[in-house]
Amino acid sequence: MSPAKIIREEIEENNQHFSAVYLETKNASLILLSEGEDQLGTLAVAIPQKQKMVGPPLSSILLGDRNVITARLFAERLAQKMNKIGLASIFIKSISEREAGPILVKLFEKIVKNLSEQKYLQTKESAK
Repeated sequence: MSPAKIIREEIEENNQHFSAVYLETKNASLILLSEGEDQLGTLAVAIPQKQKMVGPPLSSILLGDRNVITARLFAERLAQKMNKIGLASIFIKSISEREAGPILVKLFEKIVKNLSEQKYLQTKESAK
């Protein structure tokens, strides 16, 4: 049984601090994207689309009413990329959802890159 993976990433954009916390278990992935310190925000869940099915993953808002579009988009993207249940939390307090989108995408991509590097290193280690 392997332990859950936890990854943290941070960036500074326009003199504002943004952070991401990623948690992966065997059947689900959770990403918390926040402006400022880590906080739970609007929470969305998505399930990946089965193969040969047309359309995006199915998603729904579980908690909150701000940034619902962004939360659903990130949950769907996470579910599709990891091929498991995806949960995404978005906490933005001083900028608009439109301004935050590209910044949060950068954070998301940093997490995905970090995961890819970890998988590469694990594959390399197991090949020895």
